[in-house]
Amino acid sequence: MEEEVVEVMKKSSRASPAMSSTTHVHSPSMVDSAPKTPKSPFATRFMNTPLASPMKKAFENIHGYLEEVGRFTKLDHQDAWLPITESRKGNAYYAAFHILSSGIGFQALVLPLAFTNLGWIWGIICLCGAFMWQLYTLWLLIQLHESESGVRHSRYLKLAMAAFGEKLGKLLALFPIMYLSGGTCVTLIMIGGGTVKIFFQIVCGEGCTLSPLSTTEWYLVFTCTAILLAQLPNLNSIAGVSLIGAITAVAYCALIWIVSMVKGTLPHVSYDPPKGPSEFTSTFCVCNALGIIAFAFRGHNLVLEIQGTMPSDAQQPSRLAMWSGCMFAYLIIALCLFPLAIGGYWAYGNSIPPDQGMLSALYKFHQHDTSKLIIALTSLLVVINSLSSFQIYAMPVFDNLESRYTIIKNRPCPRWLRMALRGFFGCFAFFIAVALPFLRSLAGLIGGIALPITLAYPCFMWVEIKKPKIYSINWCLNWTLGILGMVLSVMVVTGAIWSIVAQGIKFHFFNPQ
Repeated sequence: MEEEVVEVMKKSSRASPAMSSTTHVHSPSMVDSAPKTPKSPFATRFMNTPLASPMKKAFENIHGYLEEVGRFTKLDHQDAWLPITESRKGNAYYAAFHILSSGIGFQALVLPLAFTNLGWIWGIICLCGAFMWQLYTLWLLIQLHESESGVRHSRYLKLAMAAFGEKLGKLLALFPIMYLSGGTCVTLIMIGGGTVKIFFQIVCGEGCTLSPLSTTEWYLVFTCTAILLAQLPNLNSIAGVSLIGAITAVAYCALIWIVSMVKGTLPHVSYDPPKGPSEFTSTFCVCNALGIIAFAFRGHNLVLEIQGTMPSDAQQPSRLAMWSGCMFAYLIIALCLFPLAIGGYWAYGNSIPPDQGMLSALYKFHQHDTSKLIIALTSLLVVINSLSSFQIYAMPVFDNLESRYTIIKNRPCPRWLRMALRGFFGCFAFFIAVALPFLRSLAGLIGGIALPITLAYPCFMWVEIKKPKIYSINWCLNWTLGILGMVLSVMVVTGAIWSIVAQGIKFHFFNPQ
């Protein structure tokens, strides 16, 4: 039978030699596939000419670039629905505005309080060390924003979950991030509302016939204004607000330390650290001072979110523009914080008021020998900066609230619901500000809780994700800084609690003053 088949094939081959020359052996997959469209001879000849070779190379480069972009950045469809990543049109300038608005604020005004317990030498050493340390961890976070697989970690919590696992990441990062964002917004209501009250009293004067509002009512005025500004849709859309906040922050910091240094030191000023009744008390006071310094650099929970507003591709990854914006912003921050801390301590020594620090010192010691215009302008700048900072610190809370809806419904949050959620958060922050008005005196405690977010977790996440060689310099450096950051956090929280117990604090509920 096989011999007959072979004989028939030979005969057919001899009968049609043309078919023999064009017949090939096909695999089953090739037989089933559709016939290919024949290429144009003109196109083939044209693409082989010297004139077409640059065009051909350009098409190949574009195709490779698009493939590289697709590999480099993998986007989650929900990112387009959430306020942090809804718009990715940011740049280095916008990043600098956001960082300046959030990095300079009321926490800078209490920096001289840290010097009262640390003294000149250790105060400057700790301030410089904390500045360089947080600048290094800032660089780590910027590098970790884009993973090698193309996923962008546009939220601090998402990066923590990617590094430590979903459960452990939420356990370690969720509470400090939400506490830092929400607690900062509550404190901004207290400081902004209280400063509006002072501004009104200065402008209206002693012979004012208008009925003054109470502190709670001024809190309400500030909160309503903040809620109105919070209706801007996303983080990228508040870049103009952050620019105004950055300008006002730099302006009032400069005004306060310049006026304080021009007026000179107070009579009988003292720089000797206060001695506690025991060694434990003195040690814990030093820990509380370290917490105040850590609280001054609390903006790391916003870095990844700011970087998430930037476009990114293989040619221009977002980390380049982000680092440029950060370097410019932190240069300005250093020029504001260091003169404020050192000049404030030089002018007032241990007489720095614990409530609002330098701002209270300006009102207390120079209200009568300084132009009312300067004091009123300083107060107005603090209010505007507080309103601007409220927007950026509230954005992670808004994003977290809206993500609950988008995950459940798998669609964008409606406009009316977005407005309701932001109004609800503003009202809740106002309630906490009125119910617990003593929270702004807990800067050391808040700094201790937020310290791992700034100084410890980025080092651990770098080791977990990048996996440097064991016992290498990189590995040892990050493990050392991470462990030291956790130890400092425990010491600072303990010292803050001890200081509250030993020195006492006025717990007045529902009675803001």
